[in-house]
Amino acid sequence: WKMSHAVICDVLVVHLLLTLASSSELTFELPDNAKQCFYEDIVIGTKCTLEFQVVTGGHYDVDCRLEDPDGTVLYKEMKKQYDSFTFTAAKNGTFKFCFSNEFSTFTHKTVYFDFQVGEDPPLFPNENRVTALTQMESACVSIHEALKSVIDYQTHFRLREAQGRSRAEDLNTRVAFWSIGEAIILLVVSISQVVLLRSFFSDRKTTTTRVGS
Repeated sequence: WKMSHAVICDVLVVHLLLTLASSSELTFELPDNAKQCFYEDIVIGTKCTLEFQVVTGGHYDVDCRLEDPDGTVLYKEMKKQYDSFTFTAAKNGTFKFCFSNEFSTFTHKTVYFDFQVGEDPPLFPNENRVTALTQMESACVSIHEALKSVIDYQTHFRLREAQGRSRAEDLNTRVAFWSIGEAIILLVVSISQVVLLRSFFSDRKTTTTRVGS
C-alpha cells in the first residue's frame, strides 16, 4: 500500500503540472504611460477564463481589453482593481488581451493575471463514465480536486499578502514624510519665535537709548 500510495502521489503531481501548463499565469511590471499586450492561440469552442488583479501601485487599478482574432472587443474595463471574465471562443485564431496604465503619469503597477484555456482533462481518461470508480480512484479524484483548491487559495493569499504589504509600506512612507514635515515646521516656528522675541527687545533697547540722549 505504501508503494501504491507513492505511485499515486507521483501521478497526481505530474498530472497537476500538466494541468497548470495549459494556463498562462504571470506577474509583471507595468510602467506609467505604458501598455502591455499578450497573445494566445485558441481553438473554436474552447472555454477560457481571464482573471487579473493589480498587486501594487497607485490606486491599484488598470485598464483591461480582450479582443478576438478579428479585433472584436469581447471584454473591456477601465480602472479595475481585479476582475474575472469567462468566454467561449467563437472562432479559431490568436486572441489578444492588453493591460494599460496610460492614464497614470507617475506611478507604475504590478499586475497579476491567469489566463486559463480549456477545461481540466479527466483524471482517468481511459475509464468509461458509466463504470463506477473504485475507492482508490475516488480518493485520487478527491485529492486532485483538493490540491487544485489549495493552489488557488495559495495564489489568492499571496496576492493579498503582497497587496497588503505594499499598502503598509506606502502608509509607512507617508507617515515618515509627514513626521519629517512636522519636525521642519516646528523648527521653523521655533526659530521665528526666537527671532521675533529678540526683535521686540532690540527695539525697546534702541528706543530707551534715544530717550536718554
